[in-house]
This record gives sequence, structure tokens and C-alpha cells, in this order.
Amino acid sequence: MANPTLTQQLIELIMNKPIAPVDFQQAAMFTLDALANALAGRVSEPGALLLRWADATGVIDAERRAFLLGALTHILETDDLHRASVVHPGCVVVPAVWAIATRERQRGHAVLRAVLWGFEAATRIGMAVGPTHYRIWHNTATCGPYGSAMAAAALLKLDVPATVHALGNAGTQSSGLWQFLETGAMTKHLHAGRAAAAGVLAADLARFGFTGPPAILEGAKGLFAAACPDADPDAVVRDPDGPWQLLQTSIKPWPSCRHTHPAIDAACELRHAVIGPIEQIEVETYPAALEVCNRPAPQSDYEAKFSLHHCVAAALMRETVDFAAFTATARIELANMRERVTVRVAEPYASSYPQAWGSAVTITLQSGERLTVRRTHAKGDPEAALTCVELIAKTRMLLTHGGVPDPDRLMTAILALADDAPLPELYLTY
Repeated sequence: MANPTLTQQLIELIMNKPIAPVDFQQAAMFTLDALANALAGRVSEPGALLLRWADATGVIDAERRAFLLGALTHILETDDLHRASVVHPGCVVVPAVWAIATRERQRGHAVLRAVLWGFEAATRIGMAVGPTHYRIWHNTATCGPYGSAMAAAALLKLDVPATVHALGNAGTQSSGLWQFLETGAMTKHLHAGRAAAAGVLAADLARFGFTGPPAILEGAKGLFAAACPDADPDAVVRDPDGPWQLLQTSIKPWPSCRHTHPAIDAACELRHAVIGPIEQIEVETYPAALEVCNRPAPQSDYEAKFSLHHCVAAALMRETVDFAAFTATARIELANMRERVTVRVAEPYASSYPQAWGSAVTITLQSGERLTVRRTHAKGDPEAALTCVELIAKTRMLLTHGGVPDPDRLMTAILALADDAPLPELYLTY
């Protein structure tokens, strides 16, 4: 094409990007993290409902399998997050890859290449949609279909024109609104599942010659025009020689909204420094964190995961911020401390977002002493990455929570994909 669309430019950038052994290794780690989240997500109320649906309707094809895996992966709020795009790529890309790779009998390096390609497409488009988009639209749901389609195209060995059609038709399925936060509805899991399934369907159709809009991003009636008033189209193909975006993605150590994590991290440090009763707690953060997580009195486990007040209180009062920290019992125990928390937007966190997700927590003791801990980045970000030991411990915890009988064997098999090993069986019953 004389004037290639943004979609074509993105596809060619991704297809021409070299993959080093360390990239395969990191892709295997993110694949493990996503699948562990999916298996653990079964042990939850929405997970049980999804499995009942699957059992009743019969999940047999790749599209519906990708939907189920994607929805399960996003339930426990412990899946990965790419800061600059505000996209959770793993819950969309890995389920699509696993569904297609299982059907097509793909193995190791082909699977991990697809993961890298999918992360790259979803996050690059996510970096381009602009901050205003995120106030109404859930970026994982709207940008995720491009990632799942790119990943599926990799496994199906589609050429550039066919992949353009795949991303065009994935993008026209782009959707997902934040309205569910008003009631704590289960819709967020639907977002991840649909984004994973949309890319699988789009790539499968493209394989048969089914066409899609080449200018789905920048066209007069494309994504940017429809839902991105301050889009940055150049971000789609900016810095083509930089590291894979998967390497810029964060892995969560705590089962709550990522916007709460820098404050949790700061509060955890304060917990070890406090001597005496706490009178007041002040949290400074960036606007998006307040828009999503300003919930002084959460009424459910899920609302508590989206409450800065609750998460900071839990980090100050409990040894670990784990699944138990969000239960009804924990919400009652932490109510008094939660009432002492105030949250506000402050610099430098507001200006640094979304490139850096930072926060500060200040506590005032009854003695009048004030203690402050600041975080430019949260634990689990590339700048403060989890160690291999911490990541394996997290994965083992998730797999054990999900009832996987031999977690270490499954972990070893998934990590062996970096050595081009075959796919292991997930034993995902439905």
C-alpha cells in the first residue's frame, strides 16, 4: 500500500521486531502468571458462574474457550498491568493464544512469539487512545481485541494483509464501559473474556479471507474518532526499536486494583515503622486512582479491592494483603482504621501518570508525630520488579488457591515453553 494505515504500520513493526532468548523467558513468566490467575479465578463466585455457564452450553471451540479463560484470568485482580496504556494484556492475550495454540497443536516458541506480539499490539494502541478515553472506556476491553487478534494471527501464520483484516474486525468489536463500578457488577470479567474471544474470531475469519476496515484506528469513523478525544496516534508506532512492551509490563503482588498498589507498598513500609496509635492517614495519588478507587466504605470483597481507603488500612494493620484482607470479616475489622483515611490528588504523581504510578502515604500518630513514605513506582513494576522467588511464590499461591494438585509440575511445564517445549494440559474442567 502506498500510504499504509496505522494498523499496517503496527503489524509490520511487530513482525519485524527481533526476539531474544530473554524475551522468550519473560514471555513464559507472563504466560505462567496469566494461566495461574485463570485457574485461581475458578474459586470465586463469578468463576463458579462462568464454569456453570460453560458446562451448560458446552465450550468446545477456540473462541469460547478464549472467552472463558480471559474472564477467569481477570477475576481476582492479580493479573498483570501495562502502566502507559492502562491495559491488562495478559488476561486478553494469553487466553487467546492458549485457545488457538491448543487447537492448532502449536508449541513453545510459536506460543511465546504470539504472546509477545499480542502484548505489543494491545499496549501500543492503549498508549495511543489518550487519558480521556479511560474515564468512560475500560482500556483492557477496548484495546485488548487488537492484542488477541495479533496473537492469533501469529499462530495462524497470517500475512500482513490478512492480519490487517483481523485487527480491523477485532477493533470494530471494541467495547467496555466503566459503569459496572457503580454496583460492583461482574462485567469487568466479561470485558476480558470478550476481548480475548473477539481477536480469536477476527483472526479465524481473516484466515478465510473475511475482510475488515484497514483504517480502524485513524479513520473518520474509527476508534480514535469515536472514543478518543485526545488520542495520540503517533504512539502506535513510536520507538519501534525499543524493548518489547511485555518487558514494560508490571506483575501484581497484591489482589486489588493496580491503582491501589503504590499506596499499599508505602503503607506496608510504614507498618514496620509505626510505634503508637494512628490518628490520621493521608494518601496522595493521581486523578485516575481517585476516579476508580475512591471508596471510603466498600460493601463487598470486590468493592474493597477498588478502595484506596480499605487497601491502605489493610496494609497498615495486617501482615499480608492477601485474598482474606478483602472479606466481610476483614472489612468489619478494618472499618475504624479505614475511616481515618483521606485521599487526594497531588504532585508529582498527577503529572507523572500514566508513565509512573506513584503515591505517598502519611500517617499522624496520636503523639503528633508524622511519618511519610513515598513511592514513584509500585512493587512489581519493571523498576521494582518481583524477584524470581517472589513470582514463583505468587504463582504457587494462585495455583494452590485454584486447587491445582501439583502446582510445581505445571509451573515447570509452562516455563519450559521458553525452551520450545509442548503445551501442558491445564485440566480446566467445565
